[in-house]
Amino acid sequence: MKGQQTKLTRNTFFLVLVASLGYFVDIYDLMIFSIVRVKSLHDIGIADADIRLKGVYVINMQMFGLLLGGILWGILGDKLGRIKVLFGSILLYSLANFANGMVHDINTYAIIRFIGGIGLAGELGAGVTLVSEALSKEKRGYGTMIISLVGLLGAVVAGVAGKYDWRTAYYIGGALGIMLLALRLGTFESGLYKGVAKTKVSKGNIFILFNNRKRFLKYLCCILIGAPLWFVVGIIITLSPEFTKALGTNETISASTGIIYFYTGASIGNIIASILAQVTKSRKLTMLIFLVLNAISVLVFLNAKGISNQQFILLSLIIGITGGYLATLVIIATEQFGTNIRATVTTTVPNFVRGTLIPINAAFSLLLIHFDMILSGVILLIVLTAIALFALSQLKESFSKDLDYVEVILET
Repeated sequence: MKGQQTKLTRNTFFLVLVASLGYFVDIYDLMIFSIVRVKSLHDIGIADADIRLKGVYVINMQMFGLLLGGILWGILGDKLGRIKVLFGSILLYSLANFANGMVHDINTYAIIRFIGGIGLAGELGAGVTLVSEALSKEKRGYGTMIISLVGLLGAVVAGVAGKYDWRTAYYIGGALGIMLLALRLGTFESGLYKGVAKTKVSKGNIFILFNNRKRFLKYLCCILIGAPLWFVVGIIITLSPEFTKALGTNETISASTGIIYFYTGASIGNIIASILAQVTKSRKLTMLIFLVLNAISVLVFLNAKGISNQQFILLSLIIGITGGYLATLVIIATEQFGTNIRATVTTTVPNFVRGTLIPINAAFSLLLIHFDMILSGVILLIVLTAIALFALSQLKESFSKDLDYVEVILET
């Protein structure tokens, strides 16, 4: 018995390790365009005046891919198993990265980022679902913390790689994915999923999320909680050169620098958030604290007139720390739903959160018609944070919730 427990512990440790490395590659690939945006668009012939709009076009295509992939991989994760999703998603985004290193026009660039987005959508949700179902309810928060900690460092590595040749940076992402694919061969399927797989209960039926008002609102709230995070990543940090110019800086500010320090901070923040949730036994309280502190830190940045490069680095780090709640958000979503729909939820929620960047970009562009860049950022930040706080208030605490249950298809 003891030997079996040791074996299980080793298997679980390996599962957490591989899921963590998978998220590392996922974040690397997800952020690489934001890092090489200006350099790569220049190289394929985009004029300076069109950089922002063409960049929004490419990143929106990537986000559309994430939305579609989130649905696709989530359903397959519940129907066919979490492991198969991991294999398929990583192969797709690895090949897309290699292809992105060979593009020479904007439309090909955008289409391949769309395909890469579909592949990227499956990694985090399947990994977190596997780990959450493999660990006890007392320890699953730590498992997700490790995944997030290792994973977010992928953005740091992407930031470093992006300072050099942008095509090579894409090739590195593809190579990392192929190496990870080899590691995946040693992972095992979730025991809870194996149990449900033997039953006749409907699995991966996404309509379960919409055929009951209470369940749909719970799902929607999980997505809305994360919207401010992708406003910060997709607008504040990605467009940091434009924001700091509007603030009157006399120094050259690089988006890659902001991403490196933001995600370094986010790795620290995820550790703090996970420990805080374990100590307080409340993920809702943890989310509340981080949402408020993140909004305050972004407001400080948006009022930093004449910001220097060193001040920008410090603020990017602080914004990252206070924005380090992704692991907490994902596990909240995981804990809200039954095993027969859990992979669908855990995969779609973070990708739909990323996908909120599409309407956020549209709203930001509309605000820029009437206001300057700084005021537009402030307005959007306040609105998104208020929505997220309301959505959080609608969810029940799930810290010690038993995950061994299924969702009933037809409810009244």
